[in-house]
Amino acid sequence: MPSLHQLRLFVALAEELHFSRAAARLFITQSALSQQIRDLERRLGLRLFDRSSRVVTLTPQGHVLLADARRVLRAAERLSRSAATQARRLSGRLVVGSIGAEAAMPYTLAVLRLLHERHPRIQIDVRSLNFADHFDALFRQDIDVAFLRPPVPAGIDVQHLATEPRLACLPASDPLAARERITLAQLARRPVIDVPSHVPRIWWDFWAVDPRPDGTPVRYGPVASDMEGLLHLVAQGKGMCFLPAAARDLFPRPGVRYVDVTDLPPSTAALAWLRTNRAEPLVQAVVGAATCFVSAQEPAGGPTGKDLAHVRSQSVNTS
Repeated sequence: MPSLHQLRLFVALAEELHFSRAAARLFITQSALSQQIRDLERRLGLRLFDRSSRVVTLTPQGHVLLADARRVLRAAERLSRSAATQARRLSGRLVVGSIGAEAAMPYTLAVLRLLHERHPRIQIDVRSLNFADHFDALFRQDIDVAFLRPPVPAGIDVQHLATEPRLACLPASDPLAARERITLAQLARRPVIDVPSHVPRIWWDFWAVDPRPDGTPVRYGPVASDMEGLLHLVAQGKGMCFLPAAARDLFPRPGVRYVDVTDLPPSTAALAWLRTNRAEPLVQAVVGAATCFVSAQEPAGGPTGKDLAHVRSQSVNTS
């Protein structure tokens, strides 16, 4: 199939019937115009122009195709104008869920800022979610999208935004809390704070590192439904947990210590939405903003690298 660019060149040459004038009108070289017209003729299997040393004329086939080419170009222009108009007019209320401190993270702020720049008429409503309801809120469609920490259950799609290490969150009274670095093996006998039974286990098994690398299952302690409850139980010595490295700065608490774990896989932050809602205009808009953000951070792919420092500094610099 010919490209729109080739059709524009064809129409210009058909109107000028002079390679030099048509090339000047199109701001390209005469040789480039000739090459594109030859390629178009090869694609169509037709001779569009008769050329002599003095005169360029349309062939009968060229006359027929000229009207079709003009219609195609007009339709493409209408489509472009319509898309631009719809983009400008996109409005409505987008309900955004956020678990923990995700609403305050640089990548979240950058994505929502970009969304507002692209679609200033969208009203953004950010709601704080806890461990017990953040996936349920998506499935119930109480929220449109969520900034959360994967993994996610089936039926939810994500756009990864950043990667960072995980830490052990220990009671200050634990002998390991005084160390700079520890291993998972050293934590083998310590109970891990659990979450309510209806929370997808695929999610908490990852965060509890259950099973451990040697195959042993985790021993669980009491249940917490939100971050404050989790930290309170840790401070009381009821158990431990693993949290993103950002928790060290965002959730300092009396009785709680954060310790690096040398063999603990990192975590990712992501924007999540119901797979069945991917075509909804507001969801498309925020997913598009998230994708654009990721592309700006890592042109060759997503931010899968060393830590969150680069994402933080880039987000701050755009504010």
